[in-house]
Amino acid sequence: MRKCWNINENWLFFKEEPETVSLPHTWNGKDGQDGGNDYFRGTCSYTKELKKSDFPEGDVYFLEINGANSSADVYWNGERLAHHDGGYSMWRVRLPQIEESNQLTIAVDNAANEQVYPQTADFTFYGGLYRDVNVIGVPATHFDLETFGCPGIHVTPVMEGEDARVSIKAFTVGMEAADTIVYRIFDGEGALVAEQTEVEFVLAKAHLWDGVNDPYLYAAEAVIVRGEEELDNVRVRFGCRSFKIDPEQGFILNGREYPLRGVSRHQDRWEIGNALLPEHHREDMEYICEMGANTIRLAHYQHDQYFYDLCDEKGMVVWAEIPYISRHMTEGRENTISQMKELITQCYNHPCICVWGLSNEITMDGAKDPDLIENHHELNDLVHEMDATRPTVIACISMCGIDEEYVHIPDVVSYNHYFGWYGGSHDEYGPWFDAFHKKYPNTPIGVSEYGCEALNWHNSNPESGDYSEEYQAIYHESVIRQLFSRKYIWATHVWNMFDFGADARAEGGENGQNHKGLMTIDRSYKKDAFYAYKAWLSKEPFVHLCGKRYVDRVEDVTKVTVYSNLPEVELLANGVSLGKKSAEDHFFYFEVPNVGETTLEAIAGEYRDEGQICKVAEVNQDYILREQGAVLNWFDITEIEGRFSLNDKLGEIMKTFRGKLWFAGLFMTLAKKMSAQGGQKTDKKKKKKGKNPEMNSGVMNMIGNFTVLRFTGMLGMRNVTFTKEELLKMNRQLNRIRKPKQ
Repeated sequence: MRKCWNINENWLFFKEEPETVSLPHTWNGKDGQDGGNDYFRGTCSYTKELKKSDFPEGDVYFLEINGANSSADVYWNGERLAHHDGGYSMWRVRLPQIEESNQLTIAVDNAANEQVYPQTADFTFYGGLYRDVNVIGVPATHFDLETFGCPGIHVTPVMEGEDARVSIKAFTVGMEAADTIVYRIFDGEGALVAEQTEVEFVLAKAHLWDGVNDPYLYAAEAVIVRGEEELDNVRVRFGCRSFKIDPEQGFILNGREYPLRGVSRHQDRWEIGNALLPEHHREDMEYICEMGANTIRLAHYQHDQYFYDLCDEKGMVVWAEIPYISRHMTEGRENTISQMKELITQCYNHPCICVWGLSNEITMDGAKDPDLIENHHELNDLVHEMDATRPTVIACISMCGIDEEYVHIPDVVSYNHYFGWYGGSHDEYGPWFDAFHKKYPNTPIGVSEYGCEALNWHNSNPESGDYSEEYQAIYHESVIRQLFSRKYIWATHVWNMFDFGADARAEGGENGQNHKGLMTIDRSYKKDAFYAYKAWLSKEPFVHLCGKRYVDRVEDVTKVTVYSNLPEVELLANGVSLGKKSAEDHFFYFEVPNVGETTLEAIAGEYRDEGQICKVAEVNQDYILREQGAVLNWFDITEIEGRFSLNDKLGEIMKTFRGKLWFAGLFMTLAKKMSAQGGQKTDKKKKKKGKNPEMNSGVMNMIGNFTVLRFTGMLGMRNVTFTKEELLKMNRQLNRIRKPKQ
C-alpha cells in the first residue's frame, strides 16, 4: 500500500547566501509587498539530503511538489529529472534508483518570460517552494500518480430523482490480467455503504451536498487486489448534488433557487506571501463563513487542495480558474492547456467546484485577436471533453463590449466592473446588468469582481478616490442594493475578501498592496464594509457601529451608520437615546450632535456595539490620504486658479480643445513607454514588444473620472512609470490650459 513521507523540514536554500529553511517558503514575502515593482524575480534553489533508510516502503517512488512558482527543475544526485511550467498546480516526478544517500535539488524560477502564465497581473508572483513537498512510495502496480497530478480515481455523481448514480473512473499503472479493483462507498460517518467491483453505484435516497445548509460528504475508495493481497488504494471525498445556472432564475442548487453571494480570495498574507500554513487557510475560511458568504471565486489560479477541501466541508460554491490573465501571449497557449488539464484532473472530485474559469480580463489589449479567440475555443472544448458536468465561465474586463465573440464562447459569463471607483458612478451597476440581460436574455450573467480601496483614511463627505473607509462602505451599500435584488445575476463576487500583495501598486498611501479587501492583508481588521455584507448574508444576529477609527470630526452634526441583520436598532449618545430605526436594507442611518466627547452605543435586541467621536476645530490631518514614497503628491502640485493641473480629472480636461491636444500627446508618450517596456526577452536575440494601449470608448469612459495624477500612478500596474520631472513637466503644460468658464 502507498506511503507518504513529508519532507518539508531542513532545506538548504540558495539565493545570495545559503540558509536553512523549512517549507512552505517564498523569497518574496517582504519585497513582494513593499511597492516599487522591484521584488526579486529569478532562480533560487532548494537542496536536501535524503537517506535511503528514511524512505517509506515501496517499489516505486515519486516526488510530489504541491506548489513551485512559477517554473521548476528537479535534480537527483546531479541528474536533471524533470521540468515543470506553472506555479499553482501539484506535480509529481518519478525518482530513479535510490542510493544510501541522495541529493535532491529543486531550482525554482519566477523570472518573466513569454510562455508561462501569469506574466501581467495585479498581484505579486511570489517565487518559492510555497506548499508541501512529499515522497510517495507505491508498489509497481498502483493508481496513476504522474498524469497531470492525477488523484487515481474520478468520481461522478449524477442525481436521478432522489437517487444518485455514482460512476468511478480509475487510472492505473502496471495492472495484470488477474488483478481486480474493488470499489467502496462510505457515508459521512465513515460507515461502509457499498462494496463491489463494478464501476457504477446507485445511492438510494442520497444525502445531498446542499451548500452551506448541509455540506454532506461521502467517500469513495478504490483498491487494487491481486489474489488475497491489496496492492494499492486511494480514497477521495465527493458530494451528491445537482445544479444549473439559469439566465432568469440564477444559480439553482438541488432544484431550488440558491443565489450565490460571496467573495474572491488571493492566497497571500502580510510578510508570509503565499507560503501559507493550514491554520492560515482555516482562519480565512472562518472569516468568509462569518461574513455569511456561500460562494468563493478562487482567483486567479489553482489554490491549495487543502482549501478546496475546506470549501467542500463548509459548503462553498467555488469558481476555479487558471492564471490566463490580463495579457494574451502567443507563445503561451500550450501552458494554458497544460494548466487547465492539471486543474481539472486534480480538482475533479471536489463537489464545491461548479464552474471552470477560462480566463480573466484577457482582453486588456483588445478582444479581436484571432489567436486569443482560438485559444479560448480550444480551452472551452477541452473543458467540455474532460468534464461534462460543469460549465465554463470567463471574467470579462469592464471595457470589453458585450457583443464581442470572446464574451460568448463560454457557457456563462461574468464581468469585472468598478463603476464608482475606476470611473463612472456606483449607481450604474443595476442599469448595466439590466441592459446586458435585455439584449442577451439566454446568457447567464454574473459579477466576477467589484469593489474599491479603503485604508485608515476618513472623511465625512467621502468620494471616489479618497481611499477612505467611509467611501468603501457607501459604495458597497449601493452595490449590494442593486445586485442582490436582481435574481437573474447568477453570482456576485466581491473583489476582494482580503487586501493582497501587488508590488507594482502605489496607491492609497501604502504601496505594494491592493486594498480592495473587506479585511486587511494581516487579517487584523475588518473594514466597515465587511459588516454590510454580514448584515445581508449572515444568520448570526449582530450589530455593528461604523466609523470606530473615525473619532475626530469637525461638523456640528455628524452622520453615523449602523449595520445589523436585526429589524430595529437604537443609538445612544452618552447614554441618551437618539431614537430607534428600522431598515429593510439592514443599513441604519443616524444624525448625531457632535459636541465635546461622545460615547456612542448601538443596540439591536440583546446585541450592543460601542464607539467614540470627538468634536474638533480642524480636520485631523492623520485622516487625509498622503502617499508614502510617491513620485509626486497631490499637495505638492502647483495649481493656478482657472487653469488645469495634475489634480484635475481627465474627463474635464478632455472637454477643451487644448486639453484634447494635450491628452493626445500623453497618449503618444504612454504608447512609447509601453512599447519600450514590452515583453521580456525569451532569449538573448529575441524580444517581444508590448502592444500599444487601446483607447476605445469603454477605456475613455473609465479613465475620464481619474485625476491625471491618479491615472499615471495606476499605470504602474502595467509596468509603466513616470518620473517626477515628467510629471512636473505635464503639470506645467496643464497650467497653460484654461478651464471652461462656469
